[in-house]
This record gives sequence, C-alpha cells and structure tokens, in this order.
Amino acid sequence: MTARRAVHACSVATLLVAASAAAVPPVSAHTTDRPLPVVSPTPQHMTRAGADIALPSRAELVVDDTTDKPARDLLTATLRAHGVRHVDVRTKASGHAPLTVLLGPATHPDVAGALRGTDVPTQDEGYAVRVAGRTVALGGTDATGQFYAAQTFRQLVTKGKIAGASVSDFPSMRLRGSIEGFYGPPWTEAERLDQMDFLGEVKSNTYVYAPKDDPYHRDKWREPYPADKLAQLGTLVDRARANHVRFTFAVSPGGSVCYSDPADVKALTAKLQALYDLGVRSFSVPLDDISYTKWNCDADQQKFGAPGRGPAAKAQVGLLNTVQQDFIATHDGANPLQMVPTEYGDLTDTAYKQELRGNLDKNIEVMWTGTDVVPPEITNDQAQKASELFGRKVFVWDNYPVNDFGRTSGRLLLAPYDKREPGLSEHLSGLVSNPMNQEAASKLAVFTMSDFSWNDRGYDRTRSARQSALHLAGGDPRVADAVQTFVDLNHMAPTFGAKPWQPQSPILGAQLEKFWKTYESDPAAAIRSFTPTATNIGRTPAVLRAGVPDQQFLHDAGPWLDSTALWGKALGHGLAALKAIDAHDTDKAADERAAMEKAADAASHITIDPAEHHQPGPVKIADPFLGDFVSRVQDLHDASKGLKPLRQLALNKDTKQSSDYASDGEFPYSAAKAADGDRFNFSTTSGKEAQPWWQVDLGSVADLERVDVYNRSDCCADRTQDYYVLVSDEPFTGTLSDQLTKPGVWSHHETAQAGGPTAIPVTAHGRYVRVWLASEKPVELNMAEVEVYGRARS
Repeated sequence: MTARRAVHACSVATLLVAASAAAVPPVSAHTTDRPLPVVSPTPQHMTRAGADIALPSRAELVVDDTTDKPARDLLTATLRAHGVRHVDVRTKASGHAPLTVLLGPATHPDVAGALRGTDVPTQDEGYAVRVAGRTVALGGTDATGQFYAAQTFRQLVTKGKIAGASVSDFPSMRLRGSIEGFYGPPWTEAERLDQMDFLGEVKSNTYVYAPKDDPYHRDKWREPYPADKLAQLGTLVDRARANHVRFTFAVSPGGSVCYSDPADVKALTAKLQALYDLGVRSFSVPLDDISYTKWNCDADQQKFGAPGRGPAAKAQVGLLNTVQQDFIATHDGANPLQMVPTEYGDLTDTAYKQELRGNLDKNIEVMWTGTDVVPPEITNDQAQKASELFGRKVFVWDNYPVNDFGRTSGRLLLAPYDKREPGLSEHLSGLVSNPMNQEAASKLAVFTMSDFSWNDRGYDRTRSARQSALHLAGGDPRVADAVQTFVDLNHMAPTFGAKPWQPQSPILGAQLEKFWKTYESDPAAAIRSFTPTATNIGRTPAVLRAGVPDQQFLHDAGPWLDSTALWGKALGHGLAALKAIDAHDTDKAADERAAMEKAADAASHITIDPAEHHQPGPVKIADPFLGDFVSRVQDLHDASKGLKPLRQLALNKDTKQSSDYASDGEFPYSAAKAADGDRFNFSTTSGKEAQPWWQVDLGSVADLERVDVYNRSDCCADRTQDYYVLVSDEPFTGTLSDQLTKPGVWSHHETAQAGGPTAIPVTAHGRYVRVWLASEKPVELNMAEVEVYGRARS
C-alpha cells in the first residue's frame, strides 16, 4: 500500500514555544489526579501529562502549509464550539498567548518540542497529543494522523477545559470502516455523506461502495455511469477525502463476465478509470455470490476447461492480476486492489483456494467473512488459518449489523461488537462492517466495531457501548441511558442457524427472570421492584425523540420506537393486572388484562416499510421476553378464574402435507418443518397439485382459540395467500369443497397474504388443523410455522 505521509522540514517554527510555555504559570486550578475523559476509539497509550487547562476566549493556532486542512478545520471548530471566540492563526508561536495550539507533522521542530515527554508513534496514521502548561501539541505521522489527533483533541475538551493528557496512538489494523454491501434498499446520498462524516469521527479510513441494488455496480457493470450518478459519486468521494476515508469503489462483474474476452477486461478497467478520474484511489472487484459451476461464455470453457473450483479460480486470478498489474500499479496513488472470493466464508482448503494462494498477486487484498456468512465468532486461530489458506493476511468483511437475511426480519441489530478475539490485528489486514439498511441506526454497532479495529487488545465492550450511546445522545447521560435501554431491547444478532451469536435483551431477560422468581413468594415485592423497569421502557421512545440530535436515527428507528412505547404500556397494564389478581379485584384484573392485550396486539402489528428494509414484516423487539410476560399474566388471570392455561399445541406434533418437494432425491422441506418451533425454516409441497394442504394432528381434542400462520421471510411469500384454515375433531377426507360443507368442520377463509404471523381467531374445538390453499392451479404451499393455541380438555 502506498502510505500517505506529510513529513516535511519546517523553517518557520522553533522550540521557543515549549520553553516559553513552561515559563508561564498554567491557566488551571485542577489537580493532576482528576480522571481523564474517555476517548474513542480507545488509544493505545493515554496518561495524564499535567493539570487541565481552562479554555480562554482567545487562542493561538500555529500551522503552516504542511498542516492537514481537515484537521485544522476540525481543531478550529472545536475551539470555537467551546467558547474560544478568537483564534489567531500563525506560522510561528508568539510566546505570550493565553493558549497556544500547534498542529502539524510530528517531525516539525516546534511540534516535536512541544510533544517532548510523549512518545511519537511511527506507524501510518499514528499521532501524538500533549496538553501541558499553556500549550497543546498535536502531531501526526502523516496527514491522516493529524486529523485523528484533532479527533482526539475534540474529546479531550469538556466543560470549558482541556484535559491535561498525553496520548500516543495508532491503529492496530490498517483498514477499518464499513462496506455498503447489503441486499435491499441502498442508502441515499445523504446517508452516505453522513456515513463519511461518522467514519472520520471514529477514526475509520475505509468505505467500500458495493450496494447490491446499484445496477451499474453489478448487473450493468459494463455500462458507464450516467453523468448525474457519476456527479453524485464525485460528491461522496470529496466528502470521504475530507474525512480521511478511502472511498473504495467496487464493481462486481462475476455474474456475466467472460474472463477470456479482452473486451470485458477493457470494460472493467474503463469503469475503474472513470472513478479514478473522480479522485477514487481504492478499488475492489468482488466475486462473491456467483456460481463457479457454469461459465458465462463458451470462450471460457475453451480456455479454462470444464467449470469447477480450480478453473474458476484460474479465470478469476487472471482477471484480478491484470487489473492489479496493468491498472492499479500504473495509476499514481492507487491502493492495492481488493477482492472478495467466491469461497469467502469457510476454512476448507480447496482447489479454488489453492489457485488463489499460489498465483494471485500478493499485493491484492482478499476479503473473508469468517467461518460462515455470519460467523458466531472469529478467533485468532481461525484468522491465522484463513491467512494461510489465502496466502496473505485476510481483510474481514464482517456481516454485522447487516439485516438483509431471513432471521433478521423485523429487526434492528444494535448490540455492541463481541465474540471477536483480541489479537486479531496480528492476523488481519483490516476489518469492515456490513451495516443495516438503516444507515443512522447502524452507527451504534459500527462505532464499537471501529473501536475494536483501532485497538483490539484494548477493546472493552461495556465501555465502548456506553461511548456509542453517548455519541448518539449528543453527550447527554440521561439520553444515553435511554439509548442503552433501547439497545438492550434490540440486542439480538442472528446467524443463519437457529442460535443467535448475540443474545436478545440480556438485561431485560435477567430482570424478568428475577421478577418471576420473586413473584412466586412475594408478588407485591416483585411488582414494586419491576415497575421502574416497565416505566423506563415505556418512556424511552419519548426521551430519545426529545434528546437524540440525529433525526435520521429517529426516522430509522421509528417503527421500533413506536413498538417500544406500546410494549411499555403492555408491561404497565400487565403489572396492574397482577396486582389486581393478588387483591382479588376481578373487574380490575379483567380490565387491565384487556388493556395489556390491546397494547401488545398493537405493538405486534407495527410493520416496517418495505421500501426501507430488505426483510420487512412486523417489528420484533425483546422477543420472546415481552410476549412471554403477556402470556404468563394471561395464564395467571385464567388460573384465577379456574381456567386451564392457553398453550401452543402444535409444537412437534404429527404433521403431513399433500405432497413433498423433492431435491436430488431427498425431501428437505417436510411438513414437520412447520411445527418445529423454528420460524425460519419451512415446509413445501411439490407444486404439482392444485389446492395443496398442510395439516397437524394435535393428539387429542382441545378447545382452540387462535391459529398463527407464519409465512416465509426469505422469499416467495406471495405463494401463501387465499387459503383456508380448517378445524375438525375427525380426520379430513375428500376435497376442500367437501370439507367446507361438512358438519363439524370449522373453517376460516383468509384472502390476504400470510404474514409473520397472521393471527386467526378460532371459536371451535378440534384435534386436526389444516391449512388449505384455494388455488385451482398447481402451486407450492410454503409454511414457515403454524402455531395452534388452545386449552386442553379435562
């Protein structure tokens, strides 16, 4: 990589600044045992250098033409924001200013002198800051280091004072930031501009432009961008540069490229050239999510042989090496090419990886997602193995907090970064986050990921989570508390399997567990102790809406905030119902239960705009804890009336369907998949018959109250619409029309597409429940889950 440095001789500054500053009493009344502010990302080294400095109304800023302009602008803005009305800009310190701030390369004699006593790092993007006497020195090993020094200075200023700190800092990982690589609605131009500013604030240097829904990035990769779109990209490139972020342009030709066709190679490099002319200096050619079992042209078959792992890798290596050697290496300032391999999420050695390991240009960065698309952890051993497999340190594309796959339906993923092992910086060239469709909401998690990638060994998850909350809250501790409550309600991070890699609502879950344990022996005490939690949840949306400065976050989180407010009401009414039950106030208990159910039902019916989320559907927060609370209150109220509890009766019961979908001689989507408790797998009929059906045998007749039909969330939801739900004591026989007129069969016709779920009230008893499509044309019936709620008969 070509390092960007700004180390020049300085002929206009002297060491007099440090000497004169030491001769004047410091403007401070603070002792040196005062705790230093928390700085994010966590610095490699930060100690107290002396007393805090009170900010005067006038300060002297010493800079010259080797000073980074964005760093200078940020430093000036910080001073003025904290009451310094007059900033006198000089190329040489006067020696008698109430406050002198020096900014520039750490090798400048004046900066170096003022930094004496603070170690100056040598790593790229490193910096040093020293606050002592009446002097503040900020020195960078390069221009980016200067900018990062100014970002740290911004955090050292609190309540009109500059903390007397000594900071020596540098990034542990070379590449840090985000990749807009998710499926679904891409970010708007305003959101991307905001992301550039944010990445600069958290000292992240990489943004990869790879939106799956940009046709000129993927499907129309050969075609040049229209002038207006190119101008938009140019605006983003400029904003990235102002924040010392490498705008990395990615183009994904793998779906249609003919590797052996010189015209395609020319089209690819022409696309890169157009972006280079805009100022882009970092490029990526992702070859993920494509097939290597077929070629896109006959010429590739002739040149590389039958399609397969090895031939595909050979073709890709040829293309990538050509881009690296004929384009990247011949363009001034261009950084090494990045690529995403087709095998990006495992540790299996294959002919594909062997070809990349042996023949891919060693300068090319190879991205890797971990041991899976969404890995439950990334360890040092795994990262080392990946580096060995690809023949270089890998660049991690971490699919967090991305919410574009089925198990993220209805979710914001807000938990702080976790399950990534300290020491990964020894094995990785970098780490980028693949965020959510919601740019502003993503920043809560990306903030902590930036903290980790800057200093993985110094990363403290709890501290980073608090800093992230304060960042969103504009520094207001009360608002930050509300942010952290909201984060806990949206803490779950799913994988592609049944077990999430971050748990849902660990704080609320523990509180509810304690609540119910106490309730068994002392209901009144349990209600008293949990009431503040319920109240806090209910008021959290209002606190956030009144206190969070970021309006885009409030827009992103809007449906979840609305749902939180309603769940807060449900909790409050539920506690009131329990109190009434304990007091044997039957009317009050019934009223409060009804109010609880009304609020919970309204909360569960808040949905996400499909235009803003790749996985729309009902909002999910704090599940299953909130729903379980409501269910337990219902059970206790029912018990007080002598009723048996309402239960989900279909789980793991005998099921069957009209036919089974076959794949390679197997039947992977059996009827049992829709009654196994997992709402993210599904049953599927063959699609060869009209009016297909799915059925569960509950084992005995029960009094039924509700059937919840869960549709698929990954695709094909339109297949499950215009269907009937039937209930019978006896097995079903004959056709749909026969059953609809048969005595003893209860039925409900649902014309709308099934949701997640569609809740169907039932007023019948029965043993057999069938979902039956009305379509008279052959079609598949897909069922993610069918939950049947009822009460057992004596």
